[in-house]
Amino acid sequence: MRRVWLLAAAAAAYLLAAWMVAPGFYDGFAPAQPYNWLCPPFLVAANQPPKSGSLQIKIIGGVSDANSAFTDDVQVVIGFLPGAFDATGKTVIAVDIKPVSPCPKPPGLTFVTNTYLITAGAPLVKKSSLLMRYSDIVPAPSTVYYSSSADGPWTSIGALSEAQPFTIDTTTDKLGYFAAGYPTNSVSHSSSTTWLLPLAIALLIIAVLVAGIPLAIMRRRRAGVEGEPDESEP
Repeated sequence: MRRVWLLAAAAAAYLLAAWMVAPGFYDGFAPAQPYNWLCPPFLVAANQPPKSGSLQIKIIGGVSDANSAFTDDVQVVIGFLPGAFDATGKTVIAVDIKPVSPCPKPPGLTFVTNTYLITAGAPLVKKSSLLMRYSDIVPAPSTVYYSSSADGPWTSIGALSEAQPFTIDTTTDKLGYFAAGYPTNSVSHSSSTTWLLPLAIALLIIAVLVAGIPLAIMRRRRAGVEGEPDESEP
């Protein structure tokens, strides 16, 4: 009987944790790699500074080669198709990715990633894919924002519907400042659903345990009755 109540208490504790945990915590099935913050949230106990990244894109036959640039901590990855750049007069095109400090905080928007400046030695002429990783302790972003200046204005460039856990994907036809987030007056697109599954599981566990309590009591009483000696016998 004591075991049943202990299991019920554990399930209740799990339910409470599922209710209180930050949205985004249950995205995916494996722990996310710790995010390197430039301006860490107050709940981050330990933090490493974010990394930069650089790439030299070769020009082959007057066309920029296909390649991907990424930060050393792989928090930002941008992929370029063949001929993505205007390579006129170029033999190589340098691409740089750097975290931006101080951290932009535009009114009406909440950024849940670092802001990164992506530059290149030539303009883009084709759309390129952009991936940004975010932390599992913050609400999931709903879109990626772009600006030509750290001071804004910031424009949403959208997000692809499919992405790996704790990442957001989009495409861009220009380089500049990028950050992932959502409008401050809205709810993160996954925050209303990420806790529903663990909440439902916890409720199911509690229901099963509670339903089994009367059966356990009946079995215990029956065992006690069967074990009592028959006083009518000499």
